[in-house]
Amino acid sequence: MRRRVLQATIAAVTVAVVLLGFPLAFLGAQLVRENEMQALKARADTVARSIDFREQQDIELPGPMLEVATGGPGDIPASVTVQAPNGQFYQAGDHVQGRTLSVQVTSQTGAVVNLYVSWWDVFWQSARVIALVVAAAVVAFAAGIAMAIWQANRLTAPLVYLAASAEQLGAGQVRPRLEPSGVEEIDLVAAELARSADRMAARLAAERQFAADASHQLRTPLTALTMRLEEIMLATDDPDVSEEARISLEQVERLVRVVDDLLASSRRAQGGTTEALMLIDVVRQQEEEWQPTFDAAGRHIVVEVDPATQVLATPGALAQVLATLIENSLKHGAGTTTVRARTGGSSGAVVVEVADEGAGVPDDLAPRIFEREVTSGRGTGLGLALARDLASADGGRLELAQRRPAVFALFLSGVPSSMRPDVVVPMGRVVTRPSRRR
Repeated sequence: MRRRVLQATIAAVTVAVVLLGFPLAFLGAQLVRENEMQALKARADTVARSIDFREQQDIELPGPMLEVATGGPGDIPASVTVQAPNGQFYQAGDHVQGRTLSVQVTSQTGAVVNLYVSWWDVFWQSARVIALVVAAAVVAFAAGIAMAIWQANRLTAPLVYLAASAEQLGAGQVRPRLEPSGVEEIDLVAAELARSADRMAARLAAERQFAADASHQLRTPLTALTMRLEEIMLATDDPDVSEEARISLEQVERLVRVVDDLLASSRRAQGGTTEALMLIDVVRQQEEEWQPTFDAAGRHIVVEVDPATQVLATPGALAQVLATLIENSLKHGAGTTTVRARTGGSSGAVVVEVADEGAGVPDDLAPRIFEREVTSGRGTGLGLALARDLASADGGRLELAQRRPAVFALFLSGVPSSMRPDVVVPMGRVVTRPSRRR
């Protein structure tokens, strides 16, 4: 949008300068030319009146009297010729070479006065006016561009903040901070976004509370039912009854696990929200924790992360995802494990890649690598699935970017350095160093 605002404003300024500048330059040049011609005619009229006076007073017409008409300081030099009534010819001033402009005046006594000036002298006088108009147009155009940039920043910066706020809302920050922009329409949208966030937070809280209450209330009768079935299995001697009790007990235990999962999911949903984090802090924390293990295995871990890179994520969740990827590289990969970060495209997203030099992911396993209970045989098959869920909960995504050698890419929302993080994101907590969990 910023580019479109700039283009529209600059186009409007260009049209205005062109429509006003060209006619103004043309009219100015014409006005200068007409003024010079009128000044020449005034000089010729003065000579004619002087000749009439001398003729009436019977005074001789000397040539030096014409020198006044050739021009003074600031005037265009002119050549003056006079043909007196008695046929005598007088001339004053240097002869004009090349193209000329002339003015002819006939006095009352019949004397003919001619004034000649160089066409180029008049042209350069007009050109000065055109140059002034062009300079004024350039200044106006520069002022218009400066105003366009200021106006574009004033309109687009609040929209960028609003987009970042909406992204936070989608990433789990239910009440993002956003300062008033001063633009009424944008502030209305921001206020409505805040109200929507409040309503969403209330609904999510109600759903989480319902899930927690339902899970808690179901645990007691299910526990009692489990104990009753176990008593039946121990008390009966009938194998059919014992078998039915065993099958029922398995179904109840499965239902208990479902309830436990619902309760755990509800508790996880009530956890922390995304924050503005320095990515290097979280990555260095994982490097320090995993370095002894890599040294024991005879391998190396390398970090290539810009210290200024910021991301929107939950500290614990991001640390858990990175720990899973590093552990996966240690267990299934080989060679040096590299953790690097780069900016992905114009959206400002940050891509964190964890790569090693091993054989990679088998072709039959790659399409289902993030599915639960899918493993190469040396794991539980839950680590990558859980890591992908944690990344999605923060508004990011985890993908297998390359099979051989294996490269896992974690896409996170970045915080642009040109924006004010204290405006568009909440003040984050200090990233702590939780104990590593295998």
